[in-house]
Amino acid sequence: MSDTLFVGRRKTAVARVALRPGQGKVTINGRELKVYFAQKTQQDDVIAPFEKLELEGRYDVFANVNGGGSAGQAEAIRLAISRALTSENEDYRSPLKQEGYLKRDPRMVERKKYGRPKARKRFQFSKR
Repeated sequence: MSDTLFVGRRKTAVARVALRPGQGKVTINGRELKVYFAQKTQQDDVIAPFEKLELEGRYDVFANVNGGGSAGQAEAIRLAISRALTSENEDYRSPLKQEGYLKRDPRMVERKKYGRPKARKRFQFSKR
């Protein structure tokens, strides 16, 4: 597989991922997976496409991610890895799509409106 970068997004997090054949090493922003994501659920999110396709230990992942929080970053990396695997082999598309790993989650934070404390919240109403 060439060093083509695949992009994944979630909320305001943007991940650029390159896959290379290897031993299953995951490097995010120059740090190891378990160092970058302390929570097990986020670590599992990142390697979920490999587990679904039973490809653990076949590819090394090099990811650059910025923006957003840790959960959004983990899901952005997951989407980018899924896209990279799909481009490698079209047969992987169906199981990944079934699991929802190829869907870009469109939910974003709603902007704050003027005259209000938050996006939808209103100041307390006083009748008198």
